Amino acid sequence: MAVIPGDDLTVVSLWGFLSTSGPGVTAGGYPVWAYFLEQPRPFGTLPASIRAWPLAIGFYLLAAASATAGVALGREDRRVTGGLLALAAAASLWVSVGVATRFGVGTTSGWLAVIPIGALATLAVAVAVYGRDLRGIVEA
Repeated sequence: MAVIPGDDLTVVSLWGFLSTSGPGVTAGGYPVWAYFLEQPRPFGTLPASIRAWPLAIGFYLLAAASATAGVALGREDRRVTGGLLALAAAASLWVSVGVATRFGVGTTSGWLAVIPIGALATLAVAVAVYGRDLRGIVEA
């Protein structure tokens, strides 16, 4: 979903964190399900951007299932797949913005301290592949 450049590169993906190193973090990965299972706080008390993370995963999985079913069965409602990708991009962007605020983007660090690559790439795919179908929803 986001890349945090710097001396210690960190990638925040749908599936977890991947870091080259850092304080208290060994080089390697930390899956998102471990994060939620080991979290001492109740889910409802987590920041809204963290609570959006499972939502983003769900939208991505539903979009992939919709596209796969379309290929396998020869029938796909492209508006559904495109809409799910747009929702996945929005949820991913929400997570990235939340990560960015925790890194002090715009105040204590530069504007490009967190780059929302996943949201931008997902939105690009939604527009490039499903844009005509999504415009049909708005125009109808």
